[in-house]
Amino acid sequence: MKMTKVFIDGQEGTTGLKIVERLVNRTDIELLRIDEAKRKDTEERRRFINASDFTILCLPDNAAIEAVSLVENDHTRIIDASTAHRIHPDWAYGFPELSPEFREKIRTSKRVAVPGCYASGFNSMVYPLIKSGILPKDYPVSVHAVSGYSGAGKRGIAQYEDPNRAKEFDSPRQYALTQQHKHLPEMRVISGLDHEPTFNPYVCDYYAGMTVSLPLHTRMLSKQVTPSDVRDMFAEHYKGCNFVKVAELDGKDVLPDGFIGANTLEGTNNMQIIVSGNEMRLLVVSRLDNLGKGASGAAVQCLNIMMGIDETTGLV
Repeated sequence: MKMTKVFIDGQEGTTGLKIVERLVNRTDIELLRIDEAKRKDTEERRRFINASDFTILCLPDNAAIEAVSLVENDHTRIIDASTAHRIHPDWAYGFPELSPEFREKIRTSKRVAVPGCYASGFNSMVYPLIKSGILPKDYPVSVHAVSGYSGAGKRGIAQYEDPNRAKEFDSPRQYALTQQHKHLPEMRVISGLDHEPTFNPYVCDYYAGMTVSLPLHTRMLSKQVTPSDVRDMFAEHYKGCNFVKVAELDGKDVLPDGFIGANTLEGTNNMQIIVSGNEMRLLVVSRLDNLGKGASGAAVQCLNIMMGIDETTGLV
């Protein structure tokens, strides 16, 4: 059997290493490994990219744009984990569970952009709410999120794991205070909102996993709904999905003590939607692993779909 050749450009970063971990033992894939000394050599990267069936980019935006320009054939397909192409109309957005149209574009495209981790949680909630007619497109959305420190990349991980770190690293740390977070454009465009949301992310002192929380006032929605109505809508929207599940409304499986842990899905490609609140105020939460469904797991899932095989291959 002919193996699919995959090159990971930027495999030494956090996302790249996790993708390698998910692919290295697969018998249907040949990982093309660039010499460490030449991993920033443009001509050597060009050679590997064009020798591959799929190249997965785990690079800063400008380097990812450059990598795409190095493709010199009509068969190499690109999966980009950077921010560079997520709202580009010619690129598929790599969240297949959002709709059959998203899935089909991923399957047939030569260019797929992996969603951002926070944006994955956000769009998993807001896209169905708008599509179902519950949330008006001009709703003034505010969203809150917490993430493990692995989302900060190698430098951030080193800061958190430094035994001599500053005291503030012991507590949750809010950031993106200027409301210029790099995920905001895809949050608006992919969800269908008229305006970007107010976004309040925190990085916290644990390694991986995140929750993205969406509070809603029912009086401002397009139709009167209860938590049960909203939960049923999500259950129907994600019916039959392998990786996105909706928690039972009573919360016994996830809220035994009234708390939601953010690291529960660490190491998986799973995502969970949790609906709570009352008839006046709703709280919808999306829980995922920022390195799984929020990065490397999503990239591998897209790769599987593009290869035409079971999307769960190599994923848990």
